[in-house]
Amino acid sequence: MPESTVRNDTQQPARESFGSRLAAAMAARGPLCVGIDPHPQLLAGWGLNDDAAGLERFSLTVVEAVGSLAAAVKPQVALYERHGSTGMAVLERTLAAASDNGILSIADAKRGDIGSTMAAYADAWLRDGSALAADSVTLSPYLGFESLRPALELAAEYGRGVFVLALTSNPEGKSVQHVGGGDSVARRIVAAAGVENQRYEGSLGSVGLVVGATIGSALKDLDIDLGPVRGPILAPGLGAQGATPADLRATFGAAYPTVLATSSRGILAAGPSGAALRDATEATLDGLRS
Repeated sequence: MPESTVRNDTQQPARESFGSRLAAAMAARGPLCVGIDPHPQLLAGWGLNDDAAGLERFSLTVVEAVGSLAAAVKPQVALYERHGSTGMAVLERTLAAASDNGILSIADAKRGDIGSTMAAYADAWLRDGSALAADSVTLSPYLGFESLRPALELAAEYGRGVFVLALTSNPEGKSVQHVGGGDSVARRIVAAAGVENQRYEGSLGSVGLVVGATIGSALKDLDIDLGPVRGPILAPGLGAQGATPADLRATFGAAYPTVLATSSRGILAAGPSGAALRDATEATLDGLRS
């Protein structure tokens, strides 16, 4: 895929964008993101304690096992936060390990606020030099898409990306996202992401969307076309949540080449053996490629 950069009218050299790096990773490895979700039940299943030490062993094992196979990993931030400062320190080391292993990271933080608070969230997750800096972060636009502006600008500045919640598969999501029918909230979020990606040259922009793999006919029902977004679609729900590769193709249609499918428990349950985790990852990739 052609390289994508952020347009830059200054004398500073343009950074390669997150969208470009993700497109290259998906082309080379396949369209899979492995979620790192250290639920207490999974830790117990691996024979690990539900503490910072168990959290670190779990997280670093996953990164090492899948780092050369998947396009990205997605640590679930809440499952580190529940351990307090020691858990967040493990998250910092997990993000650093992903970078060391050459795999892109998506911090699944779902941050969303206004003004200086949103700017602080952006600074934490997207600024060079931040201990929590990831290649991309998930964001919630439900205080208004424009409330995300600090993160959108900082991501562009530092060659990082964002994934904005658009159509989630939880039943409660419909009460907000589907409101408006043909002019739904979700459709407006999708359109806004497409506008943001106009700043990015090349094949794939850096403003992605979160669209659940198990949303069924919602895109058709709401008359939403993901093609013009020209950004990556993060699709959680593959595997343990019930979605199959065939479901993904049926749900996303022509937009399927931009879909980064996410599997968490479906792969993590194979642990703690690194070899078993790799086998589960490769089997999932085979399904997505066939």
